[in-house]
Amino acid sequence: MLSAKAAELVRATLPVVGAELETITARFYDTMFAERPELLDGLFNRGNQRNGEQRKALAGAFAAFAGALVADPGRRPDELLARIAHKHTAVGVTDDQYVIVHKYLFGAIAEVLGDALTPDVAAAWDEVYWLMAGALIAMESRLYAEAGARDGKTWRTWRVVERREETPDTVSLVLSPLGDGPVPPARPGQYVSVRVTMPDGVRQVRQYTLSGHGRDGHRSITVKRVRDGEVSSLLHATVKEGDELTLSAPFGDVALEDGDAPLVLVSAGIGCTPIAAMLRHLADTGSRRRVLVLHADRSRADHALRADMERHTDALPAGERVFWYETPSDGDRAGLMDLEGVEIPEGAVVYMCGPVAFMRAARTGLIAAGVAPRDIHYEVFGPDLWLAAA
Repeated sequence: MLSAKAAELVRATLPVVGAELETITARFYDTMFAERPELLDGLFNRGNQRNGEQRKALAGAFAAFAGALVADPGRRPDELLARIAHKHTAVGVTDDQYVIVHKYLFGAIAEVLGDALTPDVAAAWDEVYWLMAGALIAMESRLYAEAGARDGKTWRTWRVVERREETPDTVSLVLSPLGDGPVPPARPGQYVSVRVTMPDGVRQVRQYTLSGHGRDGHRSITVKRVRDGEVSSLLHATVKEGDELTLSAPFGDVALEDGDAPLVLVSAGIGCTPIAAMLRHLADTGSRRRVLVLHADRSRADHALRADMERHTDALPAGERVFWYETPSDGDRAGLMDLEGVEIPEGAVVYMCGPVAFMRAARTGLIAAGVAPRDIHYEVFGPDLWLAAA
């Protein structure tokens, strides 16, 4: 895939480019948004721009892709990109936007590297970019087709038919689709984008896992109010029953797969949302798989969807649950999640969601308990900075 000459030049310059990638991506975003501010309206998350997470994620993804190409120039490492493709389709990225990104990204590379960016080196990295962009465009085209969408137009209006206060800072919104068109199917664990107009008139998009979806066409999202989170705060403060929200089709590559293998479902905090959706699906379909549910939270009162998780786990013939709380009630396990003494089923497939630090620790414990790394699937809310564990 990568030409021999390009592979040699990328291998030689990867340490230099890698060392400057965060500076390059910062310059890229600053210049692009200064000249194309419309891209912040309904596409990019300006919160992640402010805190730098999106910049780190782009730098990490580009470096990881380049490193994989150099390690095996004859194979394009598409598996690294599946998660990015799902994130892109969830916000409606289109093919022409890769041309825009290329212009500003390579302008930033030239500014930061200066004379070190010779024409040959620039051409080699150009190959890397278009291999990565080409793979993403192909993946996103397939995802849009599966969702019945064209040109990134996956948006649909839904009405809020119920608002449930789960905890003091978490609310579930039950939604019903408007219009007569078919509703794209959703797999347990997938997420949708919610697009809202902020008080300053700029549209912002955020992803929320479908915490439930039923045969009646209704779907629900569960939103935790995030400190300094402009969209989550707006949804908490203003959305009521009867209001309308704009949602994308469901996307996400971490979704429950059918099979007979035992399941271990691991979560912390609001990471319980995909787990709750998986449990509901297993209960609704009468699954007889062995299912072990592990969740950690601050307290019972802070544990969103706790009643749903208990009810659906108890409905499974081979379901078992263990909850840990930092502030426990009588009978609760106290403290952080500790797998000591927990029997992990042999041959288990794991799905987990929660803060990255939590998932790193849980993954280490699960591997020590005999779970194969390839059988551990995880979801990250926001830009995926956990490339090393992918």
